[in-house]
Amino acid sequence: MIYLLWSLPALAVIAAIGSGRLDTIRAAVLGLSIAVPVAVLTGPAAFGAAQLTRALARGLWIGATIAPYILGGLLFWQIAAHGAASPADANAPGLQAPGASPVARRRLLFFACFLIGPFAESATGFGVGMLGTVTLIRRLDIAPRPLMIFALLSQTMIPWGAMGSGTMLAAALAHIPGAELGLYAMVPVGLLMPVWLALFWRTARDAGLGVSAAECLREALWVAAGLALLAPATAWLGPESALLAAYGPLIVLRYLRDARPDRRTAWATARRAWPYVALIAVLVATRLLPALEHALQALWKIAPFDDLPAWSPFFHAGSWLVAGGIATALARRQGGRLVQEVRSACKIGRPAVLAVFLFAMMAEVLSGAGISRACAQGMFDALHRQAVLATPFLASVLGILANSGNAPNSLFMPSQIALAVQAGLSIPAVAALQHVSGTSMSLFSPVRMSMAAGLARGIGQERAVYRALLPYAACCLILLLFGAIGIVLAK
Repeated sequence: MIYLLWSLPALAVIAAIGSGRLDTIRAAVLGLSIAVPVAVLTGPAAFGAAQLTRALARGLWIGATIAPYILGGLLFWQIAAHGAASPADANAPGLQAPGASPVARRRLLFFACFLIGPFAESATGFGVGMLGTVTLIRRLDIAPRPLMIFALLSQTMIPWGAMGSGTMLAAALAHIPGAELGLYAMVPVGLLMPVWLALFWRTARDAGLGVSAAECLREALWVAAGLALLAPATAWLGPESALLAAYGPLIVLRYLRDARPDRRTAWATARRAWPYVALIAVLVATRLLPALEHALQALWKIAPFDDLPAWSPFFHAGSWLVAGGIATALARRQGGRLVQEVRSACKIGRPAVLAVFLFAMMAEVLSGAGISRACAQGMFDALHRQAVLATPFLASVLGILANSGNAPNSLFMPSQIALAVQAGLSIPAVAALQHVSGTSMSLFSPVRMSMAAGLARGIGQERAVYRALLPYAACCLILLLFGAIGIVLAK
């Protein structure tokens, strides 16, 4: 009975979101409202007013370190894209599709789904990757149903989306460095990539854009090259700017290879892309030059909790996103738009920021009261190390319902880490499995499906697309389960 009481906050969130009656914010408020009395009245650890205040403060601090990624990314993207074509602009020279050969059309499709889409999503999140992908391939005259699937495929690198804000939140909840968690996440992400490629190949063929096996092999090699560059970039730069730094050069190489622009066209494209190039260069410099890194961190560092991430305003990637947006506006003589763009970014990003704060506070309340550890102990006593095998299913279900990995990470990460400690399993590996299961499976979320349908003008065809996606979702779950088995056997 006590375990049912301890599970009430998570069950309430799942039921609220699954019913469709409450959005994520209201579901998070409900979960936190239930978590507080459950923790105070039934928690195995002493949890009075002082402990509650500290837990809520810890959750607020975690949210405060994540919010700049979200709001800064939105602000930068809006300013960089205003008044100049973005890298995902379908009208960019050399990327037009009318009259192109079937191979050229297919290469544009791949370019949009596996390079531009993840890059745009990494820069700002909020489905901008889907927008960039659909904008770029709309001129290919693809039917709405396959176009919806191609839009969703832009989300395959979602652990690095929104400047890695979700990964940084998961790392904070797991009390491990963000770069370490991002590096371990490469393993389950790599396991899922063949599924995404198979889905892309099947959908492209059904859409009349099939190509030879040799071209499919080249596509797989480009994806492998992206993963090969992303791994060291994550280790050296952290998940905030890793994908931008790794995929930026790939996008340039692919553009030059496919478009073969003349000097004038290449220069025009470079002028449109300079804000992104400058931002990536600055972020890489602040992470790879030790003297600069130490100087920026030393200017101002706030660390109210020893075991949680500190905040250094002059080093934080979110601060550089804001600075990059302001610099871009001033360079383009669009300073008058700054206030408007700031308000727009705050309005769009407010739900995500509130969700991060609420779920982080809920996680800290349950953890501070000892509930997360007690639940992990109970699972370990009943299932021993095999309890980790439930991780992909629990995280995936809530990730799909909540359209984000933040909810499952906040609800389950503390107990998963406690379980890993009890079972003697790799903490970063278990954390990465939990994180990738929730974030990557959110690709199948009804919210993302609705966004894809709206962008592809496929409203009413969601059910048919779900039927097409179901076998691939099952394959993803099976692969994640194999990943969990590998963690258990690796002990």
